[in-house]
Amino acid sequence: MTHPHLPTTESAVTAIRKIAADHGLEMAVTDDIGADQTSRRTSAGVFTVVDPDGSLPHEAFVELSGVPTVSVRVFPEDDAKITVDNVEFHDVPRDSVPAFLRSVYSGLAYTKGRLFPPGQWLIVPLPGDETYKELVAIAALTPWLSRSARIS
Repeated sequence: MTHPHLPTTESAVTAIRKIAADHGLEMAVTDDIGADQTSRRTSAGVFTVVDPDGSLPHEAFVELSGVPTVSVRVFPEDDAKITVDNVEFHDVPRDSVPAFLRSVYSGLAYTKGRLFPPGQWLIVPLPGDETYKELVAIAALTPWLSRSARIS
C-alpha cells in the first residue's frame, strides 16, 4: 500500500501533529534548518546554510508524550528514525511515519520472542505488506513492551 506523499519535513511534522491530537498526546518539536545545523551534514562549511544545489535542508526532532515513549527524527533525505521505548527504527521512509505512529498508538505494534536463538523483537505492521521489526535488548524490556507481547 502506498502512503500519502509527504514532500517536506514540515509536512511530516504536520501529520505527526494530527496523530498527536487524535490520541490526546502532547508533543514538542525542535527544528534544525540549514546545512550547518542538520545532523547528517557534518561536512558543511562554517556559516554554510544552503546545500550546494541552493536548497535549505530542514530536520525536525519530535517528542510525543504518553506511553510508550516515542520520538521521531525526520531527516531532509526523505527518511526518519523512530524510537519507541528505546527501540530504534532507522531509515523509515518519511511517507510511512504517520502509518507507523498510528500502528503503535492503535495497539497493532507487538513484541514477539523466541527461545532459540533467544531474542525479543518489536514488530510494527503497517497497512499492506509493510512491517518493521527491530531487536529489543532483554534488559531494555519496558512495561509497555512486555504488555504488548504475543506468544508464538
